[in-house]
Amino acid sequence: MLNPSDEIIQVLQVFAVAATVPTFAKMRVLIIGVILAPGARTVCAALRVMGLGDLETYGKYHRVLNRDRWSPWIMSQLLLQLLISTFLTAGVRLTVIIDETLERRKGEKIKYKGIFRDGARSTRKHVVKSAGVRWACLTLLVPVPWASRPWALPFMSAPILSPKTSATLNKRHRSSIDWSLMMLRKVRYWQPEREIIVVGDGAYAAARLVQYCQKEHMNMTLVSRLRLDAVLYAEAGERPKGKRGPPASKGKKQASMSARLNDESTVWSRREVEWYRGEKRVFNTLSEQLIWHPKDEAQVKVRWVLVNDPLDKDFEAFLLMSSNLKLIDTQIIGYFVQRWNIEVMFEESRSHMGIETQRQWSDRAIERSTPCLFGIFSLVVVMAKRLFPVTLPIRREAWYEKTEVTYADVLAAVRKHLWLNFKFARSGKLGELGEIPINLFERLLSVAAYA
Repeated sequence: MLNPSDEIIQVLQVFAVAATVPTFAKMRVLIIGVILAPGARTVCAALRVMGLGDLETYGKYHRVLNRDRWSPWIMSQLLLQLLISTFLTAGVRLTVIIDETLERRKGEKIKYKGIFRDGARSTRKHVVKSAGVRWACLTLLVPVPWASRPWALPFMSAPILSPKTSATLNKRHRSSIDWSLMMLRKVRYWQPEREIIVVGDGAYAAARLVQYCQKEHMNMTLVSRLRLDAVLYAEAGERPKGKRGPPASKGKKQASMSARLNDESTVWSRREVEWYRGEKRVFNTLSEQLIWHPKDEAQVKVRWVLVNDPLDKDFEAFLLMSSNLKLIDTQIIGYFVQRWNIEVMFEESRSHMGIETQRQWSDRAIERSTPCLFGIFSLVVVMAKRLFPVTLPIRREAWYEKTEVTYADVLAAVRKHLWLNFKFARSGKLGELGEIPINLFERLLSVAAYA
């Protein structure tokens, strides 16, 4: 069997406390196998690439996912601590991006399967629904030394069941907001001292999340998108003398955002903000502190920002909100723009880490396999940072001038290190070693690394 180098073992050893010695030994084999395996990331594929294809007791490696006792929550805590210690300095705020992704799965035995909107295949006018398991994913936004933009690295995932699936399994239904609150509470408990910025799309514009972030000593801020038809009110004024009854909790209902966009008397502020791909753009912004009262929820104070560009006919105005009333409009826009990094992570995890290629059907294996793949996605970046702290080699061809490192280059660099630095047990048998031209060896290594 292939044994990794000392640098790789040091990274993996962080997680040894979360499992028994035999279970962690099997975990280590599977993690390295998943990194090296091309295509589908099944247990058998990981064993095959590690040279264990003839192992008759292969079932013990399947038990890591479907039977062995270890906690994904503890693994998430250890991974978060590893990401912070590797990429961030002491006292720096944590930017956590939260979003959902659909793992398309078929099969009658997959109990967590439901019918959900497929964001990757849907458009604004055409909604596509697919069968699969929906995952809530928390990522930590970190700077990497080889790229100009920060990367969103996943450290915690949880399955979100549909109401119908929850009823079928006789489980209490938890919505995406319920799961996000549970996950954020854990992050706050694990990192009690740091300021946390939580960024999400419109699905996380919920009064309960705002209330949680606004609790005293919570030191947490929520930035998300808000619907243009959100109901906003002015703050309640002073109670008139002699008026009977309870004091008013909110003031007059404010004009809708659509009306403000069409009102020529609206006074806009011209702001230059950090935009996608590192560009700077100038927008018209409108910002104010008001009371937001969504239907069937409590009312909360928020700072909202309306963004528009009248010079761009294709630009669609959008509304953002922040639970932190002290943030200014450019800060809120800048935080929300960083949300796109999690979409890049979802795409790269499917392309290079085998998301949606698992074949497990037991409940516990399904609960563990996808979060493990997301975690290995982040582990690869940590390994690359340890191995290449300043620069990392980029694959270049005559027909494509690549200027910035992508996840494919990071994965290839770690794979090459693993293949070139395995500790092979020497044997006195003849015929176990052979010669190969160096040019052919390098080409084969490149193909294996970028497979």
